[in-house]
Amino acid sequence: METDWRRHAKNRLMTGLIAGAFVLAMIPLVSLVYEVTKRGIPGLSLEFFTADARGVVGEGGGAAHAIVGTLVITAVASLISVPIGIMGAIYLNEYGTGRLRRALTFFVDVMTGIPSIVAGLFAYALFELFLGPGIRLGVMGSVALSVLMTPIVIRSAEEVLKIVPNHLREAAYALGTPKWKTIVKVVLPTAFAGLLTGVMIAIARIVGETAPLLVTTGVVDSINSDPFNGRMQNLAVYAYNEYRSPGVFKQAAYDKAWAAALTLIAIVMLLNILARLVYRRCKTEIR
Repeated sequence: METDWRRHAKNRLMTGLIAGAFVLAMIPLVSLVYEVTKRGIPGLSLEFFTADARGVVGEGGGAAHAIVGTLVITAVASLISVPIGIMGAIYLNEYGTGRLRRALTFFVDVMTGIPSIVAGLFAYALFELFLGPGIRLGVMGSVALSVLMTPIVIRSAEEVLKIVPNHLREAAYALGTPKWKTIVKVVLPTAFAGLLTGVMIAIARIVGETAPLLVTTGVVDSINSDPFNGRMQNLAVYAYNEYRSPGVFKQAAYDKAWAAALTLIAIVMLLNILARLVYRRCKTEIR
């Protein structure tokens, strides 16, 4: 039987190892945020957020067109992916059985790991069949991102639905509540926080994608808020192009690229804060 000092020594050792692992995991994250912030702040200005790059050669201009494009493309992708993903998770967790459920789970797992460029090529090929070669649209980028986002939503939502206590379902069934109404009125409200977190993780996964949008949305230097009409710029592709082809005024282009990267991080942070606020309000209303 171990003595007390040995148990305390092992406890301190494991605590130190866990704390050290946490610090090691935080180093790259803190370094990334610090570096992007340090390099991105010089490129931030009122013009960066309010002006586009139409007719601008060299210094000047902004990324308003890329910011608008990022928000529109991501919003449309979310509108496609979130309903499909949550309903798919409900089927797998509440209704699915046998071979069909196993097959769907397998294909969802496979889709989770597909390269992003494959999703872009798929979306391009799909629209090319109906609209002809060379087509570039904002909605094409949304479809490509939804291919990447949907399996993440399904997997995260399925895991959240699994942890909803079964006795809540059984209590509703005992009162004669139909299964669909039990899911809508009991299961989904109980799992709301986890579902919202899963959606935010999925959005954070796709908001910075570059490869599929290079193939599908093209590049444009003016604001386009209609995803069904013409090319649409986004922050990831904007940063890539500014860094790849800086032109004569290299430092100004590099500052814009880092500012775009910082703006992407800020958008993800704001989305998470908004999700928390929405969750708190909905939790209060449910009570």
